[in-house]
Amino acid sequence: MTIKLYNTLTRKKEEFQPIHEGKVGIYACGITVYDVCHVGHARSAVVFDTITRYFRYRGYEVIFVKNYTDVDDKIIQKSNAAGVGIADISERYIREHDDDMDRLGVARPTYTPRATEHIRGMISLIQRLLSRGLAYEVDGDVYYAVGRFPGYGKLSGRNLDEMMAGARVDVNDKKKNPLDFALWKASKAGEPWWESPWGNGRPGWHIECSVMSQCFLGETFDIHGGGEDLIFPHHENEIAQSEGSTGKPLARYWMHNGFVRINSEKMSKSLDNFFTIRDMLKTYHPEVLRLFLLQSHYRNPVDFSEESLAETRTGMDRFYSTLKRMGDLLALPSEVPVADPSQISGEHRDLYEKLSSLPAQFVEAMDDDFNTARALGHLFEAVRLMNGFMADRAFARSPETCLIMKTAQDSLIELGGILGLFRTDPHAYFRQDRDREAAKRGLDIVEIESLIAARQVARTARNWQKADELRDILAAKKITIEDSPLETAWKFE
Repeated sequence: MTIKLYNTLTRKKEEFQPIHEGKVGIYACGITVYDVCHVGHARSAVVFDTITRYFRYRGYEVIFVKNYTDVDDKIIQKSNAAGVGIADISERYIREHDDDMDRLGVARPTYTPRATEHIRGMISLIQRLLSRGLAYEVDGDVYYAVGRFPGYGKLSGRNLDEMMAGARVDVNDKKKNPLDFALWKASKAGEPWWESPWGNGRPGWHIECSVMSQCFLGETFDIHGGGEDLIFPHHENEIAQSEGSTGKPLARYWMHNGFVRINSEKMSKSLDNFFTIRDMLKTYHPEVLRLFLLQSHYRNPVDFSEESLAETRTGMDRFYSTLKRMGDLLALPSEVPVADPSQISGEHRDLYEKLSSLPAQFVEAMDDDFNTARALGHLFEAVRLMNGFMADRAFARSPETCLIMKTAQDSLIELGGILGLFRTDPHAYFRQDRDREAAKRGLDIVEIESLIAARQVARTARNWQKADELRDILAAKKITIEDSPLETAWKFE
């Protein structure tokens, strides 16, 4: 089977053909480090982390590069207001970003370059563009001459009028064309600067990614990605800079994830309609947020609401409840031997074959443009089958049933791991979830556990009246008790 992905450049799905056999080079645009990350940032991070994980699962050697923009107007404004250097601001928010990503289970990229580490490379690229007549200098500023690059607009598919409407166009008499964009900006009072052939100044925004991507991945690499808001002008400008300099395609495939939306608007700081990752993780387990972001195809928008997150938590609880029960049953001491799959009876054969086909179904979904929504559907179906199987009155531990549970457990953990899910021990997952909910409700976990332990003592002593009284006390706190031969579990209503 071959991985197919949607290429923004050609506007169609294409079979993935790497430049170097068995290897993939991916560059995804990172954040501007002037504030903490919101759920919109998490969407892009989780999407490209999952794509990277899947390529590795399919046997590819992946180099994944994601940058930090650590010099920018917003960083400068924040540093001036705080009376500190831009490095103090960027270092703080890089740490905050990394902490958020670690909690979300986003693996660290192979390389995480910072714009300020590549100023020399940016100056060299600008010099090449000047020598080729694709840029011009005015009073210490250097601009890219958009009209001199024939392919401008091929990524976004926009005509000139559409580009004018969508561009970040500043009123600037120095520009020969309003669409021309800054490659280098002459220094102003209160701004950081670097020496250059055109005087002291700093780079424009777009130039950094052209330099950093090619530094680590070469003049042409496999995949360039980011949020769909970067298609124009950022990625369009990257193509103009890079291809104008080398005469070669910058990337074979361009991938873009959809927005996280609130009330049909993109979640963003500029619209003041965002929720930070850290605020969300005060209420929800990190994997709940991750599952929420992967339940939609990466190219589709995600509509954010408390209701949709609550539904996602219910789904994640279902996954972990099934994993917990299977794990507990498989961990029981027993002399049950391991079954031979070829000897599974007709009664269980159909279920075993369905579970055995789960990896192939998962791969088929992910090979189709990384369709995590469909892949998750297969995992939910496996959970549904296992819950029905274990709830059957005729269910009993046997060589056959243990093999079926082990097959399901192994597949769910392995395939879920590709999506960054099921990384937590099921018992720990529910403890963490209860602890968060207890804190939210102002309840004492120690007190709750003491009441449950006292109820268990009463049950053991067959003091049913006392056990019922304790259950009623817990019910008044909106706590539900679930007794089973293995344990007494509890959860909040």
